Amino acid sequence: MKFTKTGIYTSLLMISGLLTACTETADYSKKSSDTRENKPNIVIFYVDDLGYGDVGSYGAKGVATPNIDALAKAGIRFTDAHTSAATCTPSRYSLLTGEHAFRRKAAVLEGDAKMIISTSQATLPKMLKKAGYATAVIGKWHLGLGDGTQPINWNEAVKPGPLEVGFDRSFLLPATGDRVPTVYLKDHHVVNLTASDPLFVSYKEKIGNRPTGSENPELRRQGADAQHSNTIINGISRIGWMQGGKSAEWVDEDFYKVFTEQANDFIAEKKNDPFFLFFSFHDIHEPHLPNKMFQGKSTMGLRGDAIVQMDYITGQVVKQLKAQGVFDNTLIIFTSDNGAVLTDGYDDQSHELVGEHKPNGIYRGGKYSAYEAGTRVPTIVHYPSKVKAGESDALISQIDIYASLAKLVGVELASEEAIDSQDTLAAFFNAGESARSQLVEESYTLAIREGAYKYIRPSNNRGTWITNTKNIESGLSKTAQLFNLDNDPQELTNLASLYPDVVEDLEAKLKVVENKSQR
Repeated sequence: MKFTKTGIYTSLLMISGLLTACTETADYSKKSSDTRENKPNIVIFYVDDLGYGDVGSYGAKGVATPNIDALAKAGIRFTDAHTSAATCTPSRYSLLTGEHAFRRKAAVLEGDAKMIISTSQATLPKMLKKAGYATAVIGKWHLGLGDGTQPINWNEAVKPGPLEVGFDRSFLLPATGDRVPTVYLKDHHVVNLTASDPLFVSYKEKIGNRPTGSENPELRRQGADAQHSNTIINGISRIGWMQGGKSAEWVDEDFYKVFTEQANDFIAEKKNDPFFLFFSFHDIHEPHLPNKMFQGKSTMGLRGDAIVQMDYITGQVVKQLKAQGVFDNTLIIFTSDNGAVLTDGYDDQSHELVGEHKPNGIYRGGKYSAYEAGTRVPTIVHYPSKVKAGESDALISQIDIYASLAKLVGVELASEEAIDSQDTLAAFFNAGESARSQLVEESYTLAIREGAYKYIRPSNNRGTWITNTKNIESGLSKTAQLFNLDNDPQELTNLASLYPDVVEDLEAKLKVVENKSQR
């Protein structure tokens, strides 16, 4: 330091100023750190058709899932966590909107259906954007596209879509792997589509001259039911007909690489800001077409190998979070959109090769079913900065992710926003905390859980197609069903006739939920 004429006095002032500046800098850094800690990166791994027992930490046999198990070991493993519905489109709708899908009569959509989330509607990504988050959805969409005023023109900008409901970036399968169009959609446009070979899609009648599964079964790599026997793409017959768009076709076996790269690019780009990544797997939905590097890695054939592939993808995204230095400040939620199914359109021997593995654990039913296996799914929460490892039996619903994350990032929800979502953040962070006292499960009827009891509303729809084509008990009955899950987790003994007062009480409470209009 160079002294002036005022000598020591001047130097003391300078030192005092430096100390003050250092103190302010330290305080600022602490405030900045605290603020960033309250806005962790958020990654939701949303697997398709993964049953309660389909991963190692939940008792899987014949397949190893080391990357998922590592998250479970260092996080909270929930044993009573649920989707809001037993099928994919309603579950996804509820997760992203915080409201039950029956309010919009949401059902499994065709590949050219209009988007069921309104552009004026509050959504999870919109809420997080208010808190300064960058948002992206990678993978399966299956919530519809366009406004329905006219058929989707796949050769122009396809919108509204994810960007109009709160995502900054999207890279999608427009519907599912078993439905046309079998192309990637990046933001508003089909990837690699050429003007010389325009793309057209129909779910009403055959278009174009591509071979179909019904007319040319010898060209298929897997047998399929009548619904899945339309246009053949990559040796697999799909639901619906597709004409043109040859240059834009996906190769199913490349999903693991394409989606992982998209997700990891987003993480690298947004590592310095809070981000929300909704990684929506196609795995382990049919058709099961894992890459060759995963084939034979399980004892259960292609479905088991698809689980191995899904675990690998999870590990690669986690690896990227670590490489970018953001893993410790990232909240990871790993879960599934509904229970498992082994026979869902294609003949790939999933049922024959299952062995001792129990995809849905001890629970009855599966995808589509009103029984527990329809909505009870593996759910893991991992967040090194906040979550203490453990096992939780708290009653958890995916519909509560919305309100819980709003609490985490400090966004106050409007009265008409996410009306079915509850703040269960304490349970997400502490295995000893309770969550819901009541939970509604949607299938082809409604059911309600409260305490030990589960009531399934009677239905005139007996769901025989679920039993006959999916080999799953539908859980539907013309008479009321009541089970005590504490004593009978497999739902084998119907207590409705013994406790009519409980049935009456739970039916009344179910009607209250149905008629709810605001928070």
